[in-house]
Amino acid sequence: MKSAVVIVAVMAILLHASAAAAEDAAQPAIPPPGKPAKTTHGRTTERPLPVVIPQQFAPPQEAFASFPESGAAAAPAQPSACQLRLAKLAVFQALGTLIGPGDCGAPDAVQLQTIILPDQTKIVVTPPATLRCPTAEEIADRVREDVSPSLARFGAPLRGLDNFDSYECRGRNRVRAAVLSEHGRADALDVRDFKLADGRELGLTDVNVDKDWRETIRAGACARFSTVLGPGSDGYHEEHIHLDLAERHNGYKICEWQVREPPPPAEAQMEAPPSDQANAQDEEDAAIPLDDVPLPRRRPLAANLPVSRAAKKSDHD
Repeated sequence: MKSAVVIVAVMAILLHASAAAAEDAAQPAIPPPGKPAKTTHGRTTERPLPVVIPQQFAPPQEAFASFPESGAAAAPAQPSACQLRLAKLAVFQALGTLIGPGDCGAPDAVQLQTIILPDQTKIVVTPPATLRCPTAEEIADRVREDVSPSLARFGAPLRGLDNFDSYECRGRNRVRAAVLSEHGRADALDVRDFKLADGRELGLTDVNVDKDWRETIRAGACARFSTVLGPGSDGYHEEHIHLDLAERHNGYKICEWQVREPPPPAEAQMEAPPSDQANAQDEEDAAIPLDDVPLPRRRPLAANLPVSRAAKKSDHD
């Protein structure tokens, strides 16, 4: 009885194996990509290649210019030496290497979010600035050592920095086909104003803000950065200050920022005493009295004039 059961089981296994083999034989073999293979009917077939998006339909490179590189070139696992120093000064996010079209991009980029003062007060960067790590470190040092101490005269501590522009793949002054801006290298920051704890905003180009304070900020910026552009530089920086660390021959620096004053009110201009030159001009323009006006010489009478020969001849004609 047991031997019969074993025989039945063996036969069932053999039947299942033969059915599976027949099913595999009925299906054509899958050839490797791009190579033809013969089917059971003698015809040749080719495995389809992957679909490739044509270049004209692919997104433009400029669309990725302001974003960090993804995938294999993402932020390194180990922070750089600059990031280790910056971690003591600010809160940031490591972005790795930025890659953009042309020469745009930067190594060791970070997104600067908050600057930490020596007393652990946090200064918010709005919006967060995308910069090379050395540039972000210089910005943090400047805010901690120059800007924050200079605000003691206003009676309110610093709380925010207005980021007008940081990393952006473009030419200088956004002129098409111009020389690549330092913004395209994540090496520049445009600052418009600083925000205090009491809600006040101190515009760096606002003529109504204390001039001595703006002079102090200008001196510190020109000492730290390679390029400082503001009002009076080129017409493109009348409402913000451009800061960058561009490398030039022999460490040459550019500092073009006119700290301007507000114009005097119209009433003061009208009531202002005239200058000596204006007084002299007024004296020249004053009317001369009639008694002092020299009279013209009288014309001689016609009877006393000598008669010319031509006149005499004409009288006879």
